Amino acid sequence: MLVGAGGLLAFRLSEREQLAEPDPVEPLLPPGATAVLSALRSGSVVVDAAEAVVWASTTAYGWGLVRDGRLTDEEIVRTVRTVRSSGEVATLDVEPRKRRRGGPRLLLSVRVAPLTSDLVVVLAEDRSELARVDDVRRDFVANVSHELKTPVGALSLLAEAVEGAAEDPAAVLRFASRMQHEAARLSSMVNELIELSRLQNDDVGAHSTLVPIDDVIADGCDFVRTAVAAKQIDLRATGEHGLVVEGVREQLVTALRNLLDNAVNYSPERTRVVVAAHAVEDRVEISVADQGIGITEADQTRVFERFYRVDPARSRATGGTGLGLSIVKHVCANHGGDVVVWSAEGSGSTFTLRLPAATAPPATPMDDPSTLIPPLRKVVP
Repeated sequence: MLVGAGGLLAFRLSEREQLAEPDPVEPLLPPGATAVLSALRSGSVVVDAAEAVVWASTTAYGWGLVRDGRLTDEEIVRTVRTVRSSGEVATLDVEPRKRRRGGPRLLLSVRVAPLTSDLVVVLAEDRSELARVDDVRRDFVANVSHELKTPVGALSLLAEAVEGAAEDPAAVLRFASRMQHEAARLSSMVNELIELSRLQNDDVGAHSTLVPIDDVIADGCDFVRTAVAAKQIDLRATGEHGLVVEGVREQLVTALRNLLDNAVNYSPERTRVVVAAHAVEDRVEISVADQGIGITEADQTRVFERFYRVDPARSRATGGTGLGLSIVKHVCANHGGDVVVWSAEGSGSTFTLRLPAATAPPATPMDDPSTLIPPLRKVVP
């Protein structure tokens, strides 16, 4: 009986303790701090005096700044200690350990500041895109400098050669012809650089109109008519009439002109170049197929880069600048589309502009291009 009474009394006491309200716990973060930190676009972490993480945003975890309740980057940890001792705000740039091996580059701009006497807040913003743009700009300037030096240097040497051959009219004529070639190449490069810069900052929607694809194809074919006649190339236009897109006609003509120019320049004499337009679901596709030298699989993913040439020697011989396909890519992007390439070495290439259709007109076949245009294997730049 005594044992039973003791057990009943212990049970009653335990039940009363469970029902009693717990003692209030002092919050780790100041009132409202969690709501403010959660609303920030930057990744945020709060660290206590023992360097343990008491709060961290989902973004901070995604970037790999926090693991097992601790900061993962030693440089940030050292900065936290410095800020706690000095009480002053500090900034630094870091690349989290999680992304250092493989994967895209992740560059964070980190700001560390005291939150309370015990807590330090770490705020991180993603600067990866800005760093990428800066790298592209630096590479672009380096490429431009290199490419411009070639024709400028050639003109300088040819001018010296002309001066030295003043008594030889035949040599002067030969050197003058080369100077004209280099000057034309330099002028073309400068013009394409200006065009590329304009395309990158152009808002197509501000001055777009309905553009008939028939007119774009006609203008593009007219541009290469002389080169086609010189090489006796069979230039054909096939596909559907009446297709329309919304955009800037001059830009679309420039893109198609560059594709046709490449097709003619890289095709042997007495071969065929075909331009075809088709409506595919909600898109208009304009393909340019040739029977030229083709492009290797390794080069296909790089042909849309600025100044990239599959055959540098042949590009310089034909006056190529390495900017034509880059301009094509930017024109398509400005119009909400893209450009893809199919190619096989020795069998030719097919470049296709894919643009959103402004309407869905009935298809009017011009002729059957099935034997002229190979199936596309998509390579997105």
